[in-house]
Amino acid sequence: MIVRTRFAPSPTGSLHVGGIRTALFSWLHAKHNAGEFILRIEDTDRERSTDEATKIILDGMSWLNLDYDKGPYFQSKRLERYKEIIQQLIESDDAYYCYCSKEKLDVMREEAMKEGKKPRYNGSCRDRSAPPPKDINPVVRFKTPFDGSVVIDDLVQGKVVFQNIELDDLIIARTDGTPTYNLTVVVDDIDMEITDIVRGDDHLNNTPRQVHIFNALGVPQPNYAHIPMILGVDGKKLSKRDAASSILEYKDKGYLPEALLNYLVRLGWSKGDQEIFSIDEMISEFDLRSVNKSASSINPKKLLWLNQHYIKNSDNEKLIFMLNSFFDDMNISTDSGPDLSDLVSVQKDRIETVKDLAEHSAFFYEDFKKYDEKMAEKYLQPVLLKPFKALYEEFDNNTSWDNENIKSILNKLAEEFDIKIGKLAQPLRVAITGKNVSPGIYDTVRLLGREKTLKRLNNAIKFIESLGVS
Repeated sequence: MIVRTRFAPSPTGSLHVGGIRTALFSWLHAKHNAGEFILRIEDTDRERSTDEATKIILDGMSWLNLDYDKGPYFQSKRLERYKEIIQQLIESDDAYYCYCSKEKLDVMREEAMKEGKKPRYNGSCRDRSAPPPKDINPVVRFKTPFDGSVVIDDLVQGKVVFQNIELDDLIIARTDGTPTYNLTVVVDDIDMEITDIVRGDDHLNNTPRQVHIFNALGVPQPNYAHIPMILGVDGKKLSKRDAASSILEYKDKGYLPEALLNYLVRLGWSKGDQEIFSIDEMISEFDLRSVNKSASSINPKKLLWLNQHYIKNSDNEKLIFMLNSFFDDMNISTDSGPDLSDLVSVQKDRIETVKDLAEHSAFFYEDFKKYDEKMAEKYLQPVLLKPFKALYEEFDNNTSWDNENIKSILNKLAEEFDIKIGKLAQPLRVAITGKNVSPGIYDTVRLLGREKTLKRLNNAIKFIESLGVS
């Protein structure tokens, strides 16, 4: 039998790292077993489901290259199928209509709590023979067995046993006839021939209920793998402060998809001390039975480290494609400025995200409006006026514009004015970039070009002169 897994998010909010890790583990399990991965959108909650959230799911999967073999399937288009199964369960006496009012249910719960029991439905309509009341639209409940237990040989959690006596008769159809979650997922998993279900351990308590429905429909239960949640840096439930509120925010912040996937696969799974995994290695080595039972905490610094690693080792053309997108957002034209391949080659070893690359390279293509105030106060001092004027003349008269010639000029003037090279290079950096951080000074001057360098150096000279020279 071919292994089939599925990722089934609800489009009721943004897709977070926890959801994507579930998708990744499910995708890897299918790929590792030469199986199929299916995408299903569980959008039966029409009040909370949005087209925007659906788009984020689809765009996020596309950005991360988590390709699905079938789908996306939408539950909202399968309502008739669910109603068909609900009717089938009623006719087989595995489900029944319940006419209990909200007030009656509240009394049941109160009485159960007084007796020290769980506040739940007591099954009063389970064997109802009286005529149905005319003023109440019924729900449909599934008949949960009273005796015995459900045993789950979970691929992550191990053997888990649920006693049926602890479960009540769950609602599988609301008063308006719409199906509920536990019914729809079972029907979908049967129709889509899902063999292995990978999902968060917050769904573990739903599993015995779903197994009962599988049994009632005469279908063997699939394999389950309930993976632990991801915690925030404080060890508590992941919040928006700990991670981007949407998976696409990582794209907007300049992370590479490979880096994010590498990071997520290591949240709960490992192979020795190996930290860097290519996609092929993930597929080859991944094993659900090796996933930790305990929760993992997110570590933003490690993600940045991985992203920096992937940027350093990425093809320039790929980075250029991403960089152009950020420059477009910043309304920066690269028509007049250094070749993007040269720029990326110089910058890629220095930055953590592609957004950083764009922001730290903008000065090459557009003039800055003012100097960093503290840097100007520290470095653009009157003592630099003569060296800067001499530097302007040297650059203006130089016939070659490469690192060796730029280095030669700076060394010559440092010796001539009896100052250390750093005492000239750093003020020059502030003069031509507006701040104190850039690539190496020789690369910065070369990439900036003669025209822009002379223009900005002349502006710095005027700035220093405006301060007054004794």
